[in-house]
Amino acid sequence: MLRAASLMVAGRAAEDAIERARRLPGLAVGLHVVLVNGRPVLTADRIPDLVDANGEFLTGLVRAGLRFFARPGARAQLAAEIRAQFERFAATGLALDHVDAQSHMHVHPTVFCAILAIGREYGLRAVRMPREPRGGTRSIEPWLALMRARARRAGVAYNDYAFGVNEAGALTEGRVLEILDHLPDGITEIFFHPATGRFEGADRGTEAFRWEQELAALTSARVRASIARNGIDSMTYGELASSS
Repeated sequence: MLRAASLMVAGRAAEDAIERARRLPGLAVGLHVVLVNGRPVLTADRIPDLVDANGEFLTGLVRAGLRFFARPGARAQLAAEIRAQFERFAATGLALDHVDAQSHMHVHPTVFCAILAIGREYGLRAVRMPREPRGGTRSIEPWLALMRARARRAGVAYNDYAFGVNEAGALTEGRVLEILDHLPDGITEIFFHPATGRFEGADRGTEAFRWEQELAALTSARVRASIARNGIDSMTYGELASSS
Protein backbone atom coordinates (compact mmCIF):
# COMPACT_ATOMS: atom_id res chain seq x y z
CA MET A 1 0.00 0.00 0.00
CA LEU A 2 2.90 2.36 0.67
CA ARG A 3 3.94 3.64 -2.74
CA ALA A 4 6.17 6.59 -1.85
CA ALA A 5 8.14 8.22 0.94
CA SER A 6 9.74 11.62 1.47
CA LEU A 7 13.36 12.05 2.52
CA MET A 8 14.82 14.71 4.82
CA VAL A 9 18.34 14.83 3.42
CA ALA A 10 19.83 16.44 6.55
CA GLY A 11 17.93 14.25 8.99
CA ARG A 12 19.84 12.31 11.64
CA ALA A 13 18.91 8.98 10.03
CA ALA A 14 19.21 10.11 6.42
CA GLU A 15 21.96 7.68 5.43
CA ASP A 16 20.02 4.75 6.85
CA ALA A 17 16.88 5.89 5.04
CA ILE A 18 18.78 6.21 1.76
CA GLU A 19 20.18 2.69 2.04
CA ARG A 20 16.72 1.31 2.77
CA ALA A 21 15.29 3.15 -0.24
CA ARG A 22 18.00 1.71 -2.47
CA ARG A 23 16.95 -1.79 -1.38
CA LEU A 24 13.32 -1.02 -2.32
CA PRO A 25 13.33 -0.12 -6.03
CA GLY A 26 9.52 -0.16 -6.08
CA LEU A 27 9.35 2.66 -3.53
CA ALA A 28 9.18 6.14 -5.03
CA VAL A 29 11.15 8.73 -3.04
CA GLY A 30 10.70 12.48 -2.95
CA LEU A 31 12.51 15.36 -1.29
CA HIS A 32 11.04 16.69 1.96
CA VAL A 33 12.38 20.25 1.95
CA VAL A 34 13.11 21.32 5.54
CA LEU A 35 13.20 25.03 6.40
CA VAL A 36 11.56 24.87 9.85
CA ASN A 37 11.65 22.30 12.66
CA GLY A 38 14.86 20.64 11.58
CA ARG A 39 18.50 20.84 10.60
CA PRO A 40 19.92 22.60 7.55
CA VAL A 41 22.39 21.26 5.03
CA LEU A 42 24.37 24.51 4.97
CA THR A 43 26.32 25.82 7.94
CA ALA A 44 24.75 28.51 10.11
CA ASP A 45 27.13 31.22 8.94
CA ARG A 46 25.77 30.87 5.39
CA ILE A 47 22.09 31.12 6.38
CA PRO A 48 22.02 33.32 9.52
CA ASP A 49 18.50 34.62 8.83
CA LEU A 50 17.05 31.10 8.74
CA VAL A 51 18.46 29.56 11.91
CA ASP A 52 18.53 30.10 15.67
CA ALA A 53 21.51 30.41 17.99
CA ASN A 54 22.03 26.63 17.85
CA GLY A 55 22.21 26.56 14.07
CA GLU A 56 18.80 24.85 13.80
CA PHE A 57 15.81 26.08 11.84
CA LEU A 58 13.15 28.01 13.72
CA THR A 59 10.25 26.05 15.19
CA GLY A 60 7.64 28.82 15.02
CA LEU A 61 6.05 28.81 11.57
CA VAL A 62 4.69 32.36 11.73
CA ARG A 63 8.01 33.75 12.95
CA ALA A 64 9.87 31.90 10.23
CA GLY A 65 7.42 33.02 7.55
CA LEU A 66 7.76 36.65 8.56
CA ARG A 67 11.56 36.37 8.42
CA PHE A 68 11.36 34.94 4.91
CA PHE A 69 9.38 38.01 3.84
CA ALA A 70 11.00 40.75 5.90
CA ARG A 71 14.74 40.10 6.11
CA PRO A 72 16.63 41.34 3.02
CA GLY A 73 19.06 38.43 2.96
CA ALA A 74 16.50 35.73 3.66
CA ARG A 75 15.42 35.15 0.06
CA ALA A 76 18.96 34.45 -1.17
CA GLN A 77 19.65 32.26 1.87
CA LEU A 78 16.45 30.29 1.26
CA ALA A 79 17.47 29.69 -2.34
CA ALA A 80 20.94 28.55 -1.27
CA GLU A 81 19.59 26.11 1.32
CA ILE A 82 16.91 24.73 -0.99
CA ARG A 83 19.52 24.21 -3.71
CA ALA A 84 21.79 22.44 -1.21
CA GLN A 85 18.97 20.07 -0.31
CA PHE A 86 18.24 19.28 -3.96
CA GLU A 87 21.98 18.74 -4.50
CA ARG A 88 22.19 16.32 -1.60
CA PHE A 89 19.15 14.42 -2.83
CA ALA A 90 20.65 14.19 -6.32
CA ALA A 91 23.85 12.79 -4.80
CA THR A 92 21.89 9.79 -3.42
CA GLY A 93 21.25 8.54 -6.95
CA LEU A 94 17.56 8.09 -6.15
CA ALA A 95 15.05 9.24 -8.76
CA LEU A 96 13.19 12.36 -7.64
CA ASP A 97 9.50 11.42 -7.49
CA HIS A 98 8.08 14.58 -5.88
CA VAL A 99 8.72 17.44 -3.49
CA ASP A 100 6.91 18.46 -0.31
CA ALA A 101 8.03 20.38 2.78
CA GLN A 102 8.31 20.13 6.52
CA SER A 103 5.20 21.61 8.18
CA HIS A 104 3.94 22.35 4.63
CA MET A 105 6.17 25.40 4.52
CA HIS A 106 6.12 25.33 0.73
CA VAL A 107 2.70 27.03 0.96
CA HIS A 108 4.75 30.18 1.69
CA PRO A 109 4.91 32.01 -1.68
CA THR A 110 8.62 32.85 -1.39
CA VAL A 111 9.50 29.26 -0.58
CA PHE A 112 7.32 27.79 -3.32
CA CYS A 113 8.72 30.07 -5.99
CA ALA A 114 12.24 29.03 -5.00
CA ILE A 115 11.36 25.34 -5.00
CA LEU A 116 9.85 25.58 -8.49
CA ALA A 117 12.73 27.60 -9.93
CA ILE A 118 15.48 25.45 -8.43
CA GLY A 119 13.66 22.13 -8.51
CA ARG A 120 13.18 22.11 -12.26
CA GLU A 121 16.98 22.12 -12.62
CA TYR A 122 16.97 18.81 -10.72
CA GLY A 123 14.07 17.13 -12.50
CA LEU A 124 11.15 18.31 -10.38
CA ARG A 125 7.93 17.07 -11.98
CA ALA A 126 5.41 16.88 -9.12
CA VAL A 127 4.66 18.58 -5.83
CA ARG A 128 2.27 17.95 -2.95
CA MET A 129 -0.68 20.30 -2.42
CA PRO A 130 -1.55 20.13 1.30
CA ARG A 131 -5.23 20.75 0.60
CA GLU A 132 -7.78 18.92 2.73
CA PRO A 133 -11.09 18.25 0.96
CA ARG A 134 -14.43 19.76 1.97
CA GLY A 135 -12.90 23.02 3.15
CA GLY A 136 -10.55 21.46 5.68
CA THR A 137 -7.77 23.90 4.79
CA ARG A 138 -10.02 26.88 4.03
CA SER A 139 -7.78 29.30 5.96
CA ILE A 140 -4.90 28.81 3.50
CA GLU A 141 -6.97 28.34 0.34
CA PRO A 142 -5.82 31.63 -1.27
CA TRP A 143 -2.19 30.51 -1.01
CA LEU A 144 -3.05 27.01 -2.23
CA ALA A 145 -4.82 28.50 -5.25
CA LEU A 146 -1.70 30.54 -5.98
CA MET A 147 0.44 27.40 -5.65
CA ARG A 148 -1.73 25.51 -8.11
CA ALA A 149 -1.59 28.34 -10.64
CA ARG A 150 2.19 28.59 -10.39
CA ALA A 151 2.61 24.81 -10.63
CA ARG A 152 0.46 24.68 -13.77
CA ARG A 153 2.51 27.44 -15.40
CA ALA A 154 5.68 25.54 -14.55
CA GLY A 155 4.34 22.26 -15.92
CA VAL A 156 4.59 20.60 -12.51
CA ALA A 157 1.95 18.01 -11.58
CA TYR A 158 0.12 18.03 -8.26
CA ASN A 159 -2.62 16.27 -6.35
CA ASP A 160 -6.12 17.63 -5.82
CA TYR A 161 -6.44 16.79 -2.13
CA ALA A 162 -4.48 15.40 0.80
CA PHE A 163 -5.42 13.71 4.05
CA GLY A 164 -3.01 14.07 6.95
CA VAL A 165 -2.77 17.86 6.99
CA ASN A 166 -5.20 18.41 9.85
CA GLU A 167 -5.00 14.83 11.10
CA ALA A 168 -1.24 14.38 11.21
CA GLY A 169 -0.41 11.53 13.54
CA ALA A 170 -4.06 10.49 13.87
CA LEU A 171 -4.66 8.34 10.78
CA THR A 172 -5.71 5.19 12.58
CA GLU A 173 -7.09 2.14 10.79
CA GLY A 174 -10.68 3.21 11.51
CA ARG A 175 -10.10 6.72 10.21
CA VAL A 176 -8.37 5.49 7.06
CA LEU A 177 -11.24 3.10 6.33
CA GLU A 178 -13.66 6.01 6.67
CA ILE A 179 -11.55 8.13 4.29
CA LEU A 180 -11.37 5.36 1.69
CA ASP A 181 -15.15 4.91 1.74
CA HIS A 182 -15.69 8.64 1.04
CA LEU A 183 -12.81 9.73 -1.18
CA PRO A 184 -13.49 12.89 -3.22
CA ASP A 185 -13.21 12.74 -6.99
CA GLY A 186 -9.69 13.42 -8.22
CA ILE A 187 -6.17 12.64 -7.06
CA THR A 188 -5.89 12.31 -3.29
CA GLU A 189 -2.77 11.67 -1.23
CA ILE A 190 -3.02 10.11 2.22
CA PHE A 191 0.25 10.70 4.04
CA PHE A 192 1.33 9.06 7.27
CA HIS A 193 3.88 9.39 10.06
CA PRO A 194 4.40 5.72 10.95
CA ALA A 195 6.82 4.34 13.51
CA THR A 196 7.20 1.24 15.64
CA GLY A 197 7.17 3.42 18.76
CA ARG A 198 8.16 6.75 20.23
CA PHE A 199 11.70 7.82 19.45
CA GLU A 200 14.29 10.34 20.52
CA GLY A 201 14.50 13.48 18.42
CA ALA A 202 10.87 13.61 17.28
CA ASP A 203 9.70 17.10 16.31
CA ARG A 204 8.13 19.33 18.88
CA GLY A 205 4.35 19.14 18.55
CA THR A 206 4.27 15.41 17.81
CA GLU A 207 3.83 14.35 21.42
CA ALA A 208 0.28 13.15 20.76
CA PHE A 209 1.06 11.38 17.47
CA ARG A 210 -0.19 7.79 17.28
CA TRP A 211 2.91 6.51 15.51
CA GLU A 212 2.20 2.81 16.07
CA GLN A 213 -1.44 3.11 15.03
CA GLU A 214 -0.50 4.83 11.78
CA LEU A 215 1.95 2.00 11.05
CA ALA A 216 -0.81 -0.50 11.81
CA ALA A 217 -3.12 1.29 9.35
CA LEU A 218 -0.48 1.08 6.63
CA THR A 219 -0.11 -2.67 7.15
CA SER A 220 -3.81 -3.40 7.67
CA ALA A 221 -5.46 -6.16 5.65
CA ARG A 222 -8.78 -4.34 6.11
CA VAL A 223 -7.36 -1.18 4.55
CA ARG A 224 -5.92 -3.16 1.64
CA ALA A 225 -9.30 -4.83 1.09
CA SER A 226 -11.06 -1.44 1.18
CA ILE A 227 -8.78 -0.09 -1.56
CA ALA A 228 -9.73 -3.04 -3.77
CA ARG A 229 -13.44 -2.94 -2.85
CA ASN A 230 -13.72 0.78 -3.64
CA GLY A 231 -11.90 0.40 -6.97
CA ILE A 232 -9.21 2.88 -5.96
CA ASP A 233 -6.23 3.19 -8.30
CA SER A 234 -2.90 3.68 -6.53
CA MET A 235 -0.14 5.71 -8.13
CA THR A 236 3.02 7.66 -7.34
CA TYR A 237 3.54 11.34 -8.07
CA GLY A 238 5.98 10.34 -10.79
CA GLU A 239 3.28 8.25 -12.46
CA LEU A 240 0.87 11.17 -12.12
CA ALA A 241 3.37 13.48 -13.80
CA SER A 242 3.92 11.00 -16.63
CA SER A 243 0.17 10.74 -17.26
CA SER A 244 -0.46 14.51 -17.15
